[in-house]
Amino acid sequence: MDHDGGMMDGGMMMGMMGGWMLLWALVGLALLVAGVLAAIWLVKHRSPARDAGPASEEVLRRRYAAGEIDREDYLRMQRDLSSG
Repeated sequence: MDHDGGMMDGGMMMGMMGGWMLLWALVGLALLVAGVLAAIWLVKHRSPARDAGPASEEVLRRRYAAGEIDREDYLRMQRDLSSG
């Protein structure tokens, strides 16, 4: 009788250990996913103005060519864009 009780307790302990291992695996996976998402967010929100440099100069040229801005504004805005 004592032998069967010991087996049942041992199986129960193994089941609890498996549950804890599963829980920690899920916590580790959640941390990994959170880290990847944070890295993606940081890359996207880092510095959008630097990526749009050539495109913004092209827009400025088009506005000047269309007569939307005068020469003084064009030159001032061009200096602003090149200074970063």
